[in-house]
Amino acid sequence: MNQANSPDFDQIEQSLVLPPEGSCFHCGEILPKQPFFTMIFDKPRAMCCLGCQLAAQSIVEAGLSQYYLDRREISPTASLPDAINFTAYDHDDIKAQFVYAESGGSTAELSVLNLKCAACTWLIESRLRALSGVKSCQVNLTQQRMRVNWDESVLPISEILKAVHSVGYDAKPYRQDTHEAMLKRQNKQMLIRLGIAALGAMQAMMFSIGMYFGAYSGMLTEHRDFLRYVSLFVSIPVFFYSGVPFFMSAYHAIRAKQVNMDVPVSIALVTTFVASLYATLLGAGETYFDSVAMFIFFLLAGRYIEQNARLKASNMATDLVVIEPILVKKITHAHELIDSIEQNTLDTTQLQQFWQRWQQTHQSDGDEVKLTNHRLDDTDKILAQSVKVGDVVFIEAGSQIVADGVLLSKTATVSQSLLTGESDLIVKSFGDTMVGGSQNDSQPFIMLITKEVDDSQIALIDRLMNRAMSEKPKIAQDADKMARWFVARVLVLSLLVFAAWFFVDKSQALWATVAVLVATCPCALSLATPIALTVATNRLASFGFLSTRGHTIQTLSEVGYVAFDKTGTLTMGQANLLATMTNHIDEKQALSIAAALEIGSKHPVARAILTAAHGLHLPASSEILHHVAGGIEGLIDGVWYRIGHDNFVLDGKENQTLVEDLATYQANMSVVLSASIDGVWQVLARFYFNDPVRSDAKTMIDALKQQNITPIMLTGDPNPNALQVAKNLGIDEVHYGLSPEDKVNHIKCLQQDGHTVMMVGDGINDAPVLAAANVSTSIAGAADLAQVSSDSILLGGQLLPIKQALHVASITQKIIRQNLRWALIYNTAVLIPAAFGYVPPWLAAIGMSLSSLLVVLNAMRIKRS
Repeated sequence: MNQANSPDFDQIEQSLVLPPEGSCFHCGEILPKQPFFTMIFDKPRAMCCLGCQLAAQSIVEAGLSQYYLDRREISPTASLPDAINFTAYDHDDIKAQFVYAESGGSTAELSVLNLKCAACTWLIESRLRALSGVKSCQVNLTQQRMRVNWDESVLPISEILKAVHSVGYDAKPYRQDTHEAMLKRQNKQMLIRLGIAALGAMQAMMFSIGMYFGAYSGMLTEHRDFLRYVSLFVSIPVFFYSGVPFFMSAYHAIRAKQVNMDVPVSIALVTTFVASLYATLLGAGETYFDSVAMFIFFLLAGRYIEQNARLKASNMATDLVVIEPILVKKITHAHELIDSIEQNTLDTTQLQQFWQRWQQTHQSDGDEVKLTNHRLDDTDKILAQSVKVGDVVFIEAGSQIVADGVLLSKTATVSQSLLTGESDLIVKSFGDTMVGGSQNDSQPFIMLITKEVDDSQIALIDRLMNRAMSEKPKIAQDADKMARWFVARVLVLSLLVFAAWFFVDKSQALWATVAVLVATCPCALSLATPIALTVATNRLASFGFLSTRGHTIQTLSEVGYVAFDKTGTLTMGQANLLATMTNHIDEKQALSIAAALEIGSKHPVARAILTAAHGLHLPASSEILHHVAGGIEGLIDGVWYRIGHDNFVLDGKENQTLVEDLATYQANMSVVLSASIDGVWQVLARFYFNDPVRSDAKTMIDALKQQNITPIMLTGDPNPNALQVAKNLGIDEVHYGLSPEDKVNHIKCLQQDGHTVMMVGDGINDAPVLAAANVSTSIAGAADLAQVSSDSILLGGQLLPIKQALHVASITQKIIRQNLRWALIYNTAVLIPAAFGYVPPWLAAIGMSLSSLLVVLNAMRIKRS
C-alpha cells in the first residue's frame, strides 16, 4: 500500500465503537476460550464463532468496512449492511459447524432467543414449515433452541435464518459456550428491566396514594395534576423500556397474522397507558400509571422466575457433555490404514505392522517413552475438531479422548463414566477400542482416530438428546393448540365485556376489559406440559436413562408390555470363548479361519473369537456375506466357509458330528464352523461361549411384574438355551430363533390387540423392531443404527433404570394432568369476577403470575420422584 494513501489507523481506532473486553467485535457476544479472528482496519479482531468471522470477512471483502465506523451499537440484533444478510452461513465451513445429515436431509441445531411462550414457538414453526424444502421444525421453549430438518438442494440455511428473523426472533448456530453466554446476557437484561419496573412501580404507587387520599381531603386541582405528571414521568421508562419485550412480541405476532400470549397483555398495557395519558393532558378522568407500572413489574417478575426455574430444570438435560475447546497433538496420519478403517476390517495385525514401521522410521521422535513423558506446549497442538480419520494423536493425562479410535500404546487407563455412568476405571491394551468422550485417567497415550469427532459415541448421544429436547409429544402439541384457542377467544370476550360495561358504566368499561385480558391470559396453560417434560427428562438422565425422542415420556406411561432382546441386552454382550471342539482340523487353524470371517463384525461372538485369535496369522478372506439371524459366509483359499448357528451353517441338514453339549463346558451358547466340501457342508469346529446375564436383570423383571407390566423375550438366538435364560429371570413368554421381521410381527400383533409395547435391544438387527415398537430403548455403546432407531438410551450397563423410567413417566403424566386442570380451572374461575369488575388490573397481573409459578413448582416435584 502506498504510504501517502494509507489510512490513519490510530484515528480509526479512536472512532470505532469497541465491545467490552472479552466480547465479540462483530456481535458483542461473550468470547469462547478459543476465539476466531478477522483482520479489520489492519488489526486482528476477536470473534465468538466461525459465523461472525466469515460475516466480518465478507463485510471487509465487499468494501463495507465503513459499517464498523458508522454503527452505534454492538449487539446480535444490530443491523448489518444489506450486502451481507445471512448468506455467510451458506459457506461450507460454517455449515460444518452446526449442520449434519439426518433423515434423508440436513439438520441444524440453532439458538433462538427471546422466546416468551408456546405461541412464540408455534409462530416460528409455522413460518418455517411454510417454506418449500423444510421437512420438520421443532422449537424448544425451555432450552431456547430450535432443530430444523430440510432439503439443502431446495433451500439454503440462510433463507431459514431470514425467515426466523422476519417474525421477530434471532437464530444463530448452536454452540454450548456461546449459547449459555447469550442466555446469561438475556437473563441479565431481564433483571435490569425488572429492577426499573420495580422502582417505577414503587414511585408511581406512592404518588397514587397521595392522589387517592387527596380525593377525600379536597386536594387542589394543580396539586393533583402535578402528581399525575410526576407519575407519568416515572412510568415512562417502565412502559417504554421494561414493557418493550411484550410489545415487540405482540407486534411480530400480529404482523404474521397470528396471536400469542403477549397480544392481550400488550393491548391491556397500551390501552391503560394511553387512557391515563389522555386524562393527564386534559386534566379530567382517572389515571392508572401505578397500575401500568405494577402490571409490567408483576409480569416481568413472573417470567423471570419461570425462566430461571425452566433453565435450572433443563441444566442437565441440555447437553450430555460440556463442549470446550480441546487441543491434541497430531503425530502422523495413517494413509495406509484408511481403507481398512472405512471398510471396518482393521485388525490388530495391521495396527502392529503400521506402528512398528512408523517407530522404526521415526525412532528419535517416535519413541513412545519419550512421547508419553513429554508435556506438549499448546503451540504444538491442534483443535480436536481438526482431527480426521486416520490421524495418530497424543492424548495427555487427564484429557478427554476427542473421538472414537484404537489404542496404539501398550496400555491406558480410562474412565467412561460420562458414557456409561460407571465410575470404575478401565484398563485398555494395544488395539482396544477407545470411545470418544472418555477421560484419560493416568499416563499419556497414543491412539489412532477411526471416526470423525462429530461421529463419535458421545457426539451421537448428544445429538439424540438434542433431538429429544426439540420434539414435542402429542400432549404438548394439544396444550399449545388449546392455549392459542384460548387467546383468540379472550380477545373476543374482552370486546364483549367492554361493550357491556360501556352501556352500564363507562368509567368501568376500560378497567374491566383490561382485567379480563390480563387475568385470563393462558400462560400457565402453555407452561403446564413443557416444564413437566423438561424436569422429567432431567430426572431420567440423572439415573442413566436418556430420552432421545419427544414422545418417550408420554408413551412410557402407557406401556403394558416390555420386549427384550437376549444377547447384549439381558446378557452382558461380552461373550467369552470357553472351549473349541474340532473335527479333522487343527484348533488354531479353525480359530484363524473363524477370525478371518468375523473381521468387521460387532457381534459379541465375533469379538470373543477375534480376541482369542490375537497373535495368530489370519488367512485372507473375500466375498464376505452376513446372513441376518444366521451367521457369516466367506471364501478363503478357494473354499467356502460358514460360521454361525447350526441350521445356517449346515443348510438346514442334520449333522451329528460335534453335537452341542453346553452343560459340559458350562456354556450358554455355541456357534459352528463349517466348510463346503464337494458341495456338502461339513462341520469343522464348534466354539463354546458364556455370555453372563446382567446382574440387575432379575430385579428389573420382578419390578415390571409388580407394576402389572408383562415382560417377554424376543431373540434371534435359535439356541433353546434362551428358554433357560428366560426361566431363570422369570420371563414366561419367550420367542427364539426370530428374524428381524419375526420380531416386528410379534410387536405388531400386540399392538393390534391394543397394547402399548416397549422394546429393549442393542444390535443392528434390532433396528427394525426398535422402530416398530411404541417406545424403545437401546444399550449405550450399541450399534449406531440401533441408537438412532430407539427413543431412549440406557447408560451404565444397567437395566433397572427401565423400571425407574416407567415410574417417573407415570408420575409425570399425573402432574401434567394436574397442571392442565389447574390452568383451565383458574382461567375459567377468574373470568367472571374480572368481567364484573371485581378484579383490578394489578391484582389480575399478580394472579396470572402466581398461577404460572404454581405450575412450575408443581412440575419440580418430579425431581423427588
